[in-house]
Amino acid sequence: MGNATGTFRKRLASGDLLMGTFIKTPSPIIAEVLSLSELDVYCIDTEHAPFGRLEVDLCISAFRAADRPSLVRTANDSPTEIRNALDSGATGILVPHVTSAEQARAIVAAAHFGDGGRGYAGSSRAAGYTTKQMADHLADSREQTTVIVQIEDVAALDHVARIAAVDGVDALFVGRFDLAVAMQKSPLDADVIAAVRDICAAGQDAGTAVGMFTGKPDEIPEWRKAGASFFLLSSDHSMLLSGANALAQSMR
Repeated sequence: MGNATGTFRKRLASGDLLMGTFIKTPSPIIAEVLSLSELDVYCIDTEHAPFGRLEVDLCISAFRAADRPSLVRTANDSPTEIRNALDSGATGILVPHVTSAEQARAIVAAAHFGDGGRGYAGSSRAAGYTTKQMADHLADSREQTTVIVQIEDVAALDHVARIAAVDGVDALFVGRFDLAVAMQKSPLDADVIAAVRDICAAGQDAGTAVGMFTGKPDEIPEWRKAGASFFLLSSDHSMLLSGANALAQSMR
């Protein structure tokens, strides 16, 4: 495993500015093309896009071949979803709708090997298809597997500090648009912005990284000051559309 993939979790913990995007198209060719960009990480979105197990596997394979860190936003918090992503060789997981410390602890357990945790298989891509010694695979998994939990529900807001403090949670990811919908407010509403700032503060207090999606890159300096360091911007769909529209407008 190359340096970029192997060091992603450490970079996240150190507060490095990390930029990535969502992958919405279940195509390893899209993954391969985007792996040539200068982005830091790519998040395969199985929650909101039509990925099957094979498509996830193939996209991860493309990112790994280029030594590009990949996350999978799982459809839910089930151990099966988590195991499938990590056995395929994803650098980490982004789990939606996390609302309690108890749920976060269960997610961490499902992502790591151990009693009651992730089941071991030496035949997976993550284990080098039987070519990696068990001790090495366990050590690399312990060091590199990245667990990110998404805060996007009103029910999570009273528990954010405890979620951030869960051992093994590497980052909180703010689902601001989902949170705004849950609060029945605009993403720019003062109450929503205040809730996002509270999430950032909880991460800082716990020494846990904070990430978020934003459709406006000019917001990044403000959220950096608030404590966020990890940003997913746009998606492959958005980039295709913006590129096509820019080309069309250039000819008119």
